[in-house]
Amino acid sequence: MTTPLWQLSACEQAAGVRNGVYSAEQLLDSVLARVDARNPEVNAIVVDTRDEAREAARAVDRALAAGEPVGPLAGVPATIKINVDQRGHATSNGMPVLADAVAAEDAPLVTSLRAAGAVLIGRTNTPELSLRATTVNPLHGRTHNPWDADASAGGSSGGAGAAAASGFGAIHHGNDIGGSLRFPSYACGVSSVKPSFGRVPSFNPSQAAERGMLAQLMSVQGVICREVRDVRLGLQVLMRGDPRDPWWVPVPFAGDPPDTPVRVAVTRESHGYPLHPQVAQAIDRAAGWLSDAGYAVEEVSVPSIAEPAGEWFDVAVYEIRCALDTFAREHGSPDLRNIFDWYYRLGKLVDAAGYRERLGSRTAMTRRWNMFLDRYPLVLSPFLMQPVFDWDYDARGYEQTRDLFMSALYSVGVNYLGLPAGVTPVGMAAGRPTGVQLIGRRFREDLILDALEVLERRNGVQAKVLWARDGD
Repeated sequence: MTTPLWQLSACEQAAGVRNGVYSAEQLLDSVLARVDARNPEVNAIVVDTRDEAREAARAVDRALAAGEPVGPLAGVPATIKINVDQRGHATSNGMPVLADAVAAEDAPLVTSLRAAGAVLIGRTNTPELSLRATTVNPLHGRTHNPWDADASAGGSSGGAGAAAASGFGAIHHGNDIGGSLRFPSYACGVSSVKPSFGRVPSFNPSQAAERGMLAQLMSVQGVICREVRDVRLGLQVLMRGDPRDPWWVPVPFAGDPPDTPVRVAVTRESHGYPLHPQVAQAIDRAAGWLSDAGYAVEEVSVPSIAEPAGEWFDVAVYEIRCALDTFAREHGSPDLRNIFDWYYRLGKLVDAAGYRERLGSRTAMTRRWNMFLDRYPLVLSPFLMQPVFDWDYDARGYEQTRDLFMSALYSVGVNYLGLPAGVTPVGMAAGRPTGVQLIGRRFREDLILDALEVLERRNGVQAKVLWARDGD
């Protein structure tokens, strides 16, 4: 039986288009048929851009027919999250008040995807202001986890995670300030890497003001994909420089070969939070698979992740309150207003002096982690310490919001440090996808991806299990 084109990886799709096995328009037709069949129940893509995609696919086919060069993503269907500028479409960020805030220009990552030949088929959902660990908003409704309708699809790039798992294209843009690339990947059984700060240029031409300093240091752009090789390809496309982001760093994607065997530190330290047995078993499986592949895997004590996670709650929430509280209270839903109040209780809200002090201590924490990663280039850790939560768990009360974020210490702590980290599935926990996280040295996403590919070879591409279950 011939594999449907929508099931192929981005690497395979691009190669097939370049080699004339099928046209970019045929590939687009296959993916759009899949979107039409499944998106109404999943609600991952909330803005349909198929007319523009059709024009882009035909342009790729014309270029190939004329013998002109095409990019590494030639003809590959992709999506953009609705909190990033894409010319001609609203950067709504899940807010009804922004439903008509149409962008006049593309963000750098959109420019890079277009230049690489990607065909942009739609825009994916996010929670209000992209500031929840689930994906629902009054403008576009809820994105459903394709594995379990009661489970969260993750946040804030939940639309991208659900789209990847469902087969709505192979490359899905997302961003991450506290886990927003990795949480949807964990929840939906797909893969992602939160790149190092400075790796991918970031800028919204429509923005009225610059973001707070810490938000700039912690927030990054990336991709969510079914297959790890596609994460590698997508990240290499997005890392193209753009002068609109002064923080972008022109570092080669692949660094010097590390000493072998590559040392991997394993941690199960939960800092008082109960680590779920099936999550612990997932770490055991991943450690064993890496060891089998020749990595030097050691269970050792790592620098505290609780300390940077705690400061994330203190300082990031301070910035959120200063920058967004008035807007959220005026234009947000009752759930968003409640959750903001609960966020403020999670940390110790600082004043301006405390803010400056915390930024200084962030440097010391990052130095400790850098020195540790100099000895152990990779750290295998939990991502969430519990199975995927229900979709409305954080809206049920303060204790539930606190529980969710305590489970996510290894998520937000990594953002505070500015380190790269990847997530990939390694099976199921409590009937929902589960995975592990690999933290790496700054600008060594290549080492993280190498290890994630080892895990994927042993686990298999988990989305294919979903498709087989659903008879696709």
